[in-house]
Amino acid sequence: MEKLGSDAATGSGLDFPRKAKVSFTYTGSSTSEVSEELYSDSTVKLSKGIGKVFDAMLSCPSYQVASGSTVVTIKTEKAGAARLGDERWSQLLTFTAGGRSSVVKQTAVRTGAVVVVLSGGPGLVDAHLVKAVAKAQRAD
Repeated sequence: MEKLGSDAATGSGLDFPRKAKVSFTYTGSSTSEVSEELYSDSTVKLSKGIGKVFDAMLSCPSYQVASGSTVVTIKTEKAGAARLGDERWSQLLTFTAGGRSSVVKQTAVRTGAVVVVLSGGPGLVDAHLVKAVAKAQRAD
């Protein structure tokens, strides 16, 4: 996990040459936030890069990341993903700090030379995944 760096270890900040990210909140609470990231590169580089990050995170079912002076414990577990695109990866991340926990679902789908990654509340990720992948397929 240390080799991935803190951004990748928390499920954000993948390193591909072409990327875009947008986040939005429905009600102003952390449970209604969704972020969408798009990455573009060769299919081989995308598959290896995304697979490496998800495999590393899932191989460590629990680890800690320091955010300033706060230590955040992150627990990972593999999650199911809709059969979309050419490849897909999905996991549930439980972040715990200061006695409070939140669950984030992160799903990545590769369609051709584009990967779309949705992160946020599990229900919101599932609800928006098909539309996000459809947009990525039109962009490919």
